Amino acid sequence: MADPFIRVRGLEQKFGSQHVLRGVDLEVHRGETLVILGGSGGGKSVLLKHLPGLLQPWRGTVEIDGEDISTLTERQLAPYRRKVGIMFQGGALFDSLTVGENVAFSLREAGEKKGIRDRVAEALEIVRLPGQEKKMPSELSGGMRKRVALARAVVGRPACVLYDEPHAGLDPITADSIDHLIKDLQTGHGMTNVVVTHDMRSVFHIADRVAFIQEGRIHWTGSPEELKATEDPILRPFIDGDSGEPWAT
Repeated sequence: MADPFIRVRGLEQKFGSQHVLRGVDLEVHRGETLVILGGSGGGKSVLLKHLPGLLQPWRGTVEIDGEDISTLTERQLAPYRRKVGIMFQGGALFDSLTVGENVAFSLREAGEKKGIRDRVAEALEIVRLPGQEKKMPSELSGGMRKRVALARAVVGRPACVLYDEPHAGLDPITADSIDHLIKDLQTGHGMTNVVVTHDMRSVFHIADRVAFIQEGRIHWTGSPEELKATEDPILRPFIDGDSGEPWAT
């Protein structure tokens, strides 16, 4: 197999006395959709924020395209962040900016001046929101806000997109439309996807590979088919949604 686009080795992170990541080893292969699963507080979102350098490791390394970004400054990180877009949990749109201004934000922050209007239109076309540049976030449904957030993540034409709980707060039909967009970016635009989610239905729709994080370490990796068949005592209740608690009748 070719060298991974992202490689994580021995990644540890602490916040005060809380040891969140305890030695994560993970590879993200070019062109795949990797889904990261795990219980609440297991470290999924913290891990995701290390991949574009939004957090620096306490210990360990993160490589993008073969280069270690673990100790780089904000200025040095800029070219690597252009390779990795991120769709934040909840969308994180600026309510005072229009849709077009939200999507263009990263381009303007990077100092680009030419072709912004065309790039924004292209990104909105990709997420199936053509011509919505002048709307305000308050005028959008939850699903539309997620699509605008995704347009902002892809407007810089990154090689990889990271998604932090893209299905949160969405009804099943809208969540399914987000899944279609994620797979379209992979198959139609050649992008690599890393998706943090709790939505098991989506896992089996979009994943090429699954990684399960437990207590700050990668507990299991495999295909969706292997996940369906596993009898792992930690994974099985998570897949089945079974807490093991008896319910009163």
